[in-house]
Amino acid sequence: MTTPHLLLDLPKVHRNIDRLKSHVTTLGSTLRPHVKTAKSIDVAKLLFDGTTGPITVSTLHEAEAFAANGFTDIVYAVGISPDKLDRVRALRAQGVDLVVLLDSVEQARSTDVPALIEIDCDGHRGGVDATSPELIAIATALGDNLRGVLTHAGESYYCYTEESLTAAAEHERATAVQAAETLRAQGFPTPVVSIGSTPTAHFARDLTGITEVRAGNFVFFDLVMAGIGVCTLDDLALSVVTTVIGHRHDKGWILTDAGWMATSRDRGTAAQPTDQGYGLVTTETGTLIPDLLMTGASQEHGVLSLREGSTEPLPDLPVGTRLRVLPNHACATAAQHTHYHLTTSTTTWPRLNGW
Repeated sequence: MTTPHLLLDLPKVHRNIDRLKSHVTTLGSTLRPHVKTAKSIDVAKLLFDGTTGPITVSTLHEAEAFAANGFTDIVYAVGISPDKLDRVRALRAQGVDLVVLLDSVEQARSTDVPALIEIDCDGHRGGVDATSPELIAIATALGDNLRGVLTHAGESYYCYTEESLTAAAEHERATAVQAAETLRAQGFPTPVVSIGSTPTAHFARDLTGITEVRAGNFVFFDLVMAGIGVCTLDDLALSVVTTVIGHRHDKGWILTDAGWMATSRDRGTAAQPTDQGYGLVTTETGTLIPDLLMTGASQEHGVLSLREGSTEPLPDLPVGTRLRVLPNHACATAAQHTHYHLTTSTTTWPRLNGW
């Protein structure tokens, strides 16, 4: 099989799915997985025992593709712009309950489809403050199209202790519930109270008042999630298979055929206590090679070298040796590829790219 290619460890995927579904169900809520990480019909169906269910998408192309494969309960969790509404209406006319997201009166006035109001719980991205008068103004502009509220604790990706992750999860929950209660007190039905990020979904201890939890990265996990303690390295289900194509012994480099076009340029662990370069390196069978990192990347070349300060010898990896690179950010790495190759068979699963 030609390298580089994207490899998916299905037993780990199943284990990751079972872990979060069990946790959310035990807390009395519903999982609405975000398919933006996998962008795969085949992977999504693993979440629903081979069938379909409620999902979150990040592009209308995802919404259209998943709708064509029987998924009819979809939240488009990116702020809506007027130019995209025709595509939303077309899907809704086909019987798809596609709900959009917005956080301003301007958006609400131009939107004639069901919408969630985005609530800012931590200053990470968009959203309206749960205590702002603008919340009521947006709800008023939406009228009967108000479906509920949604928030995303993006700052949880920078929490490094169980205590801080648990606190972020509770703050996300409390903020969303506060916004919903404010709307209900003013007479606005607010049936949906949606929260979610992979860190907070796993560290939530109470989901009172929450109707659904969104998360996506958890299906694969990655080095960023391992770096903040959401998972272990053994949980990482995604890797890029690459081949050694040369050496620079004078520099301590091993060269591979997987550059940033195969792994992405994401350096999400750079700000973490342990910087993993562009990714950790394992043998072709998945055994971690001590202190060997992907430390450099040009378009089609990867550079492997030892972690700074390592006392390990540079491994003897002849030209032709196959290795795996564990990614910093599963979403970004997967986006570089068109198919998943599976560890359990010769089958390949297509991915969706584009908007």
